[in-house]
Amino acid sequence: MNGVFITTELEGALATRIRAVQERFDPKLAKELPPHVTLIGSSGAGPIAPDSQVDALRSAILSITDAAPPLTLSFLTPMRFIGREIVVLPLDPHGTLRALHESLKSSGVRYETARWPFTPHCTLNYYMTLTPESLRALLAVREPDPWLLHTLRVYHSRDGVPPKLLFDAPLKG
Repeated sequence: MNGVFITTELEGALATRIRAVQERFDPKLAKELPPHVTLIGSSGAGPIAPDSQVDALRSAILSITDAAPPLTLSFLTPMRFIGREIVVLPLDPHGTLRALHESLKSSGVRYETARWPFTPHCTLNYYMTLTPESLRALLAVREPDPWLLHTLRVYHSRDGVPPKLLFDAPLKG
């Protein structure tokens, strides 16, 4: 994997609670990045081409985030991806979040091919094999309280290397 991803990091008590779930059920995942939602790179649009010029990328993304207002979002009940050992807290893929995703996707930036349809989520476990007990516990996690998506974070990710933060893009509209 070598590409540029657009995420938003969770904050405060919500991030602390989700980090605790990740540490309990997938310590490797918990060490990689703070709890986050990926908006570009894993679903709906593949990673941004790794040879993209950062200044051009910043200009394209800021033109969108300067006009986009912060979004109030809520996680849905956890789900397991079909045929995979991954449990996530999904978000509604429609409405204002979809509009933001589509704006980013149609910004003129070059993307790799998406592997899955747009399925925004926060991953609870990724590397660990699920047991019936861990699956039951992960599917029982609830985080229904609204939270504010107010800043996008743009990272260059390469296998075997910690992701490099390229820039932040606050939603200002």
